[in-house]
Amino acid sequence: MNLEILTPEEKVYNGEVSSVQLPGSKGSFEVLNNHAPLISSLEGGKINVKGDNVQEQFEIKSGFVEVLNNQIIVLIEGLISEE
Repeated sequence: MNLEILTPEEKVYNGEVSSVQLPGSKGSFEVLNNHAPLISSLEGGKINVKGDNVQEQFEIKSGFVEVLNNQIIVLIEGLISEE
């Protein structure tokens, strides 16, 4: 699956992944290969990205996600920096 994470300013992530955990507004959920199409709002929390050679985490303020044909597009307000 291809994942894109976008803010109004930049593309934060673009690459192939095997799973993505997202902080949905009704609870967290995971997207795997061949997931049914969906659109969901996201609340503040962590996006966990896993792939063959990838394991990353992004803390977000809020956003939206669209899943369609193994393409995941996440639009976020911004990242919460870990300082």
